[in-house]
Amino acid sequence: MRRVTPWLAIAVVLADTAYLLRGQGRPWWRPCDGLCLWSGDAWGSDNSQQLLGSFIFTHVLHGFVFCGLLALVLPRLSALWRIWAAISIGALWEVAENSELVVRRYREWTVAHGYNGDTIVNSFSDILARGIGFRRTLAVFVLTEAMLVVWIRDSLLLNVLMLIYPIDAIKEWQAAGH
Repeated sequence: MRRVTPWLAIAVVLADTAYLLRGQGRPWWRPCDGLCLWSGDAWGSDNSQQLLGSFIFTHVLHGFVFCGLLALVLPRLSALWRIWAAISIGALWEVAENSELVVRRYREWTVAHGYNGDTIVNSFSDILARGIGFRRTLAVFVLTEAMLVVWIRDSLLLNVLMLIYPIDAIKEWQAAGH
């Protein structure tokens, strides 16, 4: 039962997250022609509307960060409960990220002018990506950040920086890429 309880707690967190996101008016999925699992246009209005998008890699990086921080802060907590904590933190962020305040801030302060928030299925894939990224690997973190900067002119660190402390030169550089 000790190994089942954290998984049940994760299920409760996911159910609560779905409930809160629906309460914010988030749709489950954005209909499209055929089966759309991927949206590769990081700056288009379809971003974060399908199962996976180009920012999925930043969510894997969240998992790396959570793994390291939780190991430092809660070293005696079992790995399963640290995964629960990481998923819970990620779920809280998904609810906050999809609030009107944060969606509006993304539109106003970053180059994500067409951002409409996430669908619930996209939020869940983001949460799952955090769980997958729940491994400490600095090299993978740096490599993924570099790949994202080259590919979509954004990354986890740039995204957080631009949301908290927007820099016009970075915004102009990002905008020139699409």
